Amino acid sequence: MCNWTMRVVLGLLLLLLGLCGSGGRGEGGGLGEVGEINEFQETAPRDAGEESIELTTKQTTPDIWVEVRALRDMVVELKVYVELLQRENSDLQTRLSSTERELLVSKSRIDQLERENAEKPKVAFYTALTDTGYVGPHNTDTTLKYSKVFTNIGNAYNPATGFFTAPVKGVYYLQFTVCGNHTGLMGVFVFKNNQKIMFNVEWKEDKLYKYFTKSVVLELIAGDTIHLVLPSTYSVYDDVDNHSTFSGSLLFPL
Repeated sequence: MCNWTMRVVLGLLLLLLGLCGSGGRGEGGGLGEVGEINEFQETAPRDAGEESIELTTKQTTPDIWVEVRALRDMVVELKVYVELLQRENSDLQTRLSSTERELLVSKSRIDQLERENAEKPKVAFYTALTDTGYVGPHNTDTTLKYSKVFTNIGNAYNPATGFFTAPVKGVYYLQFTVCGNHTGLMGVFVFKNNQKIMFNVEWKEDKLYKYFTKSVVLELIAGDTIHLVLPSTYSVYDDVDNHSTFSGSLLFPL
């Protein structure tokens, strides 16, 4: 019993020693293998896959200096464009300023003309003699009173007296038309104030209408009068058709 027990114990001890020796070699071998692996990894060259990845990365990674130069060129182009726009804007402002000055001058001139036109006296009249037909003949000279007033701007003509009175000093245009529809003399005197300045006469032999028209340009001062006088034994004719007329206007003041 003791011998057998001793053999078992001895066997167990040998087994333990064997296991310990195997473990030490395993651990040593294991550490050696790890070190060899690490050293291999550090010293071994990269394979073709890694080199391809690195090359692809380099090819796809942009060159920052190329982009910087491109941005610089873009900024330069934009600067040139901005300067061009600034010059165009300056030229446009200059043209606008010139146009504004011209408009101001034109407006000032228009305002001046409007003021002058507003201040300028306005004189114009147009009249016809009568609707009753024959006027005359009379035994004495008779002032013709043109009773049908169509235009009387400035109210310088008085139909009650037959007188046109110049309201301002100026040059006036005056015109009259005489119609005859009776055998005999037809005509009128033209008076400036009390001075006879024109005499027109026609002899009419039949009863058909006959006309003559005369005009004068006179320098008148304020208060001067113009009127027409029918000489004695003369006759004129007028009706609703306005055959005999008297008219005038201010050409310009002096």
